[in-house]
Amino acid sequence: MKFYIYTLGCKVNMYESNVMIDALKNAGYMEAPKEEADIFIINTCTVTNAADHKSMKMIRQAIKQNPNAIIVVAGCMTQVSKEKAFNLEGVDIILGNKNKSKIVEYIEKFKTTQKQLEDIQNLENVPFETMKLNNFSHTRAFVKIEDGCNNYCSYCIIPYSRGTVRSKKREDVLEEVKTLIQKGHHEIVLTGIHTGNYGAEFKDYKFADLISELIEIEGLERLRISSIEMNELTEQVLEIMRKSPILVDHLHIPLQSGSDTILKAMNRKYLKQDFIEKIETIRKIRPNISITTDVIVGFPGETETLFEETLTTIKKINFSKIHVFPYSRRKGTVADTMENQVPEEIKKQRVQALLELSRSLEEQYFKKFIGKTLSFIPEIVKDGFIIGHTGNYLLVKKKGTELNNHIEQIGKIEKMEYPYVIME
Repeated sequence: MKFYIYTLGCKVNMYESNVMIDALKNAGYMEAPKEEADIFIINTCTVTNAADHKSMKMIRQAIKQNPNAIIVVAGCMTQVSKEKAFNLEGVDIILGNKNKSKIVEYIEKFKTTQKQLEDIQNLENVPFETMKLNNFSHTRAFVKIEDGCNNYCSYCIIPYSRGTVRSKKREDVLEEVKTLIQKGHHEIVLTGIHTGNYGAEFKDYKFADLISELIEIEGLERLRISSIEMNELTEQVLEIMRKSPILVDHLHIPLQSGSDTILKAMNRKYLKQDFIEKIETIRKIRPNISITTDVIVGFPGETETLFEETLTTIKKINFSKIHVFPYSRRKGTVADTMENQVPEEIKKQRVQALLELSRSLEEQYFKKFIGKTLSFIPEIVKDGFIIGHTGNYLLVKKKGTELNNHIEQIGKIEKMEYPYVIME
C-alpha cells in the first residue's frame, strides 16, 4: 500500500512525521504522491485558530480527493479538539500527540476491523515517547529530546496540546546521536517543544549536563540548539559556550515583545532588561555570534507607543534575524479573552515594519564577514553551486558540482547576494 503524510506546524511535528514515514517504510509501505495514496495522514497543528482551519481544510481535501483511502488525523488539533475530526465522515483513525510511533499498528488494526479507531491520551504525567529518526540522507540531523511545556504563556495552547515537560532518557539521546554520526551526519540539532527545559523532571540531570556529554562524542562536528528561552541559558550552558567550539555560533532566543507591558500580558518570564543583559553576556563570550529571535506583533493592548518600544529594544539588541508573527487568536487561551484586540490592518503594517528591520539587520550581520575566512558544511548542489550553512547559519554559495561526502569546506567570503554570502 502507498501512503502520504501532510504535516502542519513546527519542527517537532516534522520530526514526528518523519518517524511515521520511517515506521511505514520499514513495514513495507511505500511513500507516494497524495493523489496515489491508499493511506493519507494529516499531522495537524492547533497553535492558532488559522492553524485549526488549515488542518480541517486539509482533512476535508484528503477525504474528497482520496475517498477510498484510509484517512488518519493526528497531532495537536486532535489532542485538544478530537471532536472536529471525529465528526467528519471519512476519518478512520484519530490520534493525539502520543503513540504516533505506533502508526503501523493502528493501520493494521483498522485494515482488520474496518472500524474507526481513536487514541487520545491525557498528556499530564505521561512518560516521554522515545522516537528515533533514521534520517541518514541529510547532513543535518534533528534529535527530539523533549516534549511539552510548563510555561503557559497567555497566547499559547501548546501546554494543553502537548502536555507538561517530559524528556528523553540521557542514554537514549546519546545512543541516537552516536548512531547518526556513524551514519555520516556532521551536525546535530537538538529540538523539542521547550528544548532548554530538558530534564525538568529529572533530579540531577539537566540540559547543560546533556550538552556537556554530547560535545564529547567523537566525530560530532557541530551541535545546534533549535530554540532556547533566555532564562534557560544558565551559567553552565554559557560555560560550555566559552570552552567548546562544537556548540555553534548561533542561538535562536524568542523575545516575543520588546515592551515590558506586553511581556507581562503575555505571561513571559522575564523583562526586556533581563533579556538585554543576557545577550550582552553571551556576546562577551562569542562576539560574532548570530542571535535570531521570534517576535509577535499586534498582541492585545499593543499600542503604537508599545510597538515603537519593541522596535527600539530590537535595535538595541541588534539581532541578526527576526521571525515575525502577527498575533493570532486561539480559543482556549487567556489572550483570546483580552480586550483591546488589535485590528488586522494594523498588524499587517507592523509585520511589514519588522520584516524591513529584520532584512536590514540581517544584511548588516552578513557584511561583517566579507573578507573573512569561514567554514561551511555542503548540503546540496544547485545550478553549479555548492550550498550549505556556516556554524553561525550564514547560507553559503560556492562554485562546484560535487558534495564530496559533505566534508566541511573552508574559504573566504567575497560578497553578499542576499540571502546568500558568496565564498571564493
